[in-house]
Amino acid sequence: MNNRNRGKNTGDDTLFGSEKQIGKLKSAITDMQYLLSRNYAEKASSDLVGNHYRLKSRQIQALRGASASEIQIQNRKSKQLTISDLKGQTIYLDGFNVLILLESLLSDAYIFEGADGCFRDLSGVHGTYKRVNQTQKTIELVAEFFKKSQSDKLIWIFDKPVSNSGRIKHIILEFAQENNLNWNVELEFNPDKFLAEHAEISVSSDAWILDHCKNWFNLIGYLIAEEKLSVNLMKML
Repeated sequence: MNNRNRGKNTGDDTLFGSEKQIGKLKSAITDMQYLLSRNYAEKASSDLVGNHYRLKSRQIQALRGASASEIQIQNRKSKQLTISDLKGQTIYLDGFNVLILLESLLSDAYIFEGADGCFRDLSGVHGTYKRVNQTQKTIELVAEFFKKSQSDKLIWIFDKPVSNSGRIKHIILEFAQENNLNWNVELEFNPDKFLAEHAEISVSSDAWILDHCKNWFNLIGYLIAEEKLSVNLMKML
């Protein structure tokens, strides 16, 4: 049994735990959305806004994740599906995106609800995936969603170059076999591009995927409401 969690970083409570800091971030996101909606580049916008509000690097990371232009928000909303739309369908799930976000949520890390209604965290893979205490519970939550959605098949897509992607594939396939779930796991060199081009229904909170996919489902939002998950949630708008 490992003792790893994917929780808060040292200093996160200082950056995100007060009304003053949240108010500052909300103002920054309003400014960021204004710039993005007028075709300013994301990095230039976040640099400008971050400097103006004197944001730290993790606050700027949260700012970028929570921000989108008005056109992006409208486009994403137009492709968002409800749970009833998934019945009998094949769903493609952005493996590390969903897995790490749910692990973070269950570890009481700060979770940010962005302008598009998606939920994001501040964790990342960084070339290697390490299983944590919450990994098993995360897979079980996806299984509950799969059963309730009455979907026909769920396909997990993972980054092949990431170390231990083969190991998590084995864990998920073993769980699916034990629980009689119609799941598959595929390893791709470019999961984002694969999901955008080949998936009719994607499950992800990755901004690029949401902008380029055919249709998507907000799994994290669904699970928070349906499973009544306790979330250290920052509503950014």
